[in-house]
Amino acid sequence: MAEIQSPPPQNTTIDPNNGYCSHTKIYHSLRPPLPLPPPSQPFSIFSYTLSLLHSPTTPTSAALSTTAFLIDAATGDRLTYSAFLHKVNSLSSSLKSLLSKNDVAFVLSPPSLHIPILYFSLLSLGAAVSPSNPLSSPTELAHQIQLSKPAVAFSTSALAHKLPPNLPVVLLDSPEFLSMLEPTLASSGGGGGGGGNPHSAAVDQSDSVAILYSSGTTGKVKGVVLTHRNLVAVIGGFYHHKFSGDGGKAAAEEEVYIHPVSLFTLPLFHVFGFFMLIKAAAMGETVVLMEKFDFVKMLEAVERHRVTYIPVAPPLVVALAKSDLVDKYDLSSLQILGCGGAPLGKEVSERFKAKFPNVEIYQGYGLTESAGGVARMVGPEEAKVHGSAGPLSENMEAKIVDPASGESLPPGQRGELWLRGPAIMKGYAGDSAATAATLDSEGWLKTGDLCYFDSNGFLFIVDRLKELIKYKGYQVPPAELEHLLQSMPEIADAAVIPYPDEEAGQIPMAYIVRKPGSTISATQIMDFIAKQVAPYKKIRRLAFVESIPKSPAGKILRRELVNIALSTTTSSKL
Repeated sequence: MAEIQSPPPQNTTIDPNNGYCSHTKIYHSLRPPLPLPPPSQPFSIFSYTLSLLHSPTTPTSAALSTTAFLIDAATGDRLTYSAFLHKVNSLSSSLKSLLSKNDVAFVLSPPSLHIPILYFSLLSLGAAVSPSNPLSSPTELAHQIQLSKPAVAFSTSALAHKLPPNLPVVLLDSPEFLSMLEPTLASSGGGGGGGGNPHSAAVDQSDSVAILYSSGTTGKVKGVVLTHRNLVAVIGGFYHHKFSGDGGKAAAEEEVYIHPVSLFTLPLFHVFGFFMLIKAAAMGETVVLMEKFDFVKMLEAVERHRVTYIPVAPPLVVALAKSDLVDKYDLSSLQILGCGGAPLGKEVSERFKAKFPNVEIYQGYGLTESAGGVARMVGPEEAKVHGSAGPLSENMEAKIVDPASGESLPPGQRGELWLRGPAIMKGYAGDSAATAATLDSEGWLKTGDLCYFDSNGFLFIVDRLKELIKYKGYQVPPAELEHLLQSMPEIADAAVIPYPDEEAGQIPMAYIVRKPGSTISATQIMDFIAKQVAPYKKIRRLAFVESIPKSPAGKILRRELVNIALSTTTSSKL
């Protein structure tokens, strides 16, 4: 069924330490190549996920009737894998009359046990899932709907009023929907908790599986079209490391298998939460869902459900490292934080490790446009490379391109990261111009991120190219200054933005959230930074705020802070 994609060509121009080819100037993944079906073979992420879940190599495959897949953190309600699959089959049977293969289904709802059932039902029917942030305004939703052109929307009675009146809506909290989840003789069809879904549609790997909305930190939101093959490439990488090759051998040799329990604080409408949910299902893990993030409730959930893994954004790592509340809870079950969404500073990593010596932070890097997968750390040794996003993921290729000359650069030199591989998106929905500007004719995705690879093939994210501060011709990465600020014990959170200046063009301005009880001054903070950076990187303006605006993925919304800065003068200037 599967074919092995060819590994990087074996020649002397590829450095075995970092995967860089001096002839083509392309970086190749050093991970073992991932088995993928031939592109022409009909294959869906739904069928792939079920095949992995039921595979004998998946430790929980023989206990799906007792293994919990989903747990509601607030209520404790849970669904075993068998019960989940029965409900998916039942819902698929009911939705067949509403949706056809390749239709788009818009989803506007907070997290709940119903959302994974809905996602998997839609995927089984060959529909594309298009989830949105429940906090979006009617205007923002109208723009997203114009891009994705859904046939139907799924929402709740509290949110449905935000949707355009001409769009058919199914209410997830209505008696009608709840009745669709209950298996009937007609809906079960012998599938249930067994090997498949009798209502599954045959889809091409190039068919759209999801339209996810980019964070829009540098412009108007775009709808990223992902395919079944994109998700298969990302999910397969995680699975085959864990249960095949060296990872599988290590797992098989473990005397005691520790069942993974993940706590999802990330929204399911974001690419990180979306693909992590599918990955968890494929690997037979248990997922604890939080409807709304609350730091204390998160700690309670870790203690109550013996959580072993949390996918997080850097602000949560900062909070765990600095908060005194963590000492009140038994977090001894926690083994790994999977950190993505933005770079994590070395100082924060070291502070966290000092507080949680038995918890590893595995950093990774991905974009909505890459289905969330580009680079990631695997194992404690790779986790020691602080500040890195890890080596390139399976089957991924990369270039580091000088934005000025267009020249591809070797290890150690900074430039824009370009990516190519089976996880790269199909394009932007309803925006051919943006697609052409981002994807070139050879399939390279221009990320807009300033990055470099070190001599060992580890990827380092410096900052967004468009967010670099231009001070007298010098380029200042805001993330570098933010990492230094977050290393200060009296600072709870920080953000750095460009502030217009007649003489310099732009100067670095910091927004600071003090730790409760702190009286640290602007001068003290600016002096601290000035001692650690080159003169052109010094923070020259500073303001204190209650909180830093962030996207659902934890990215700082600098444009909002720039607007605040330009409309007020209440800041300290050096």
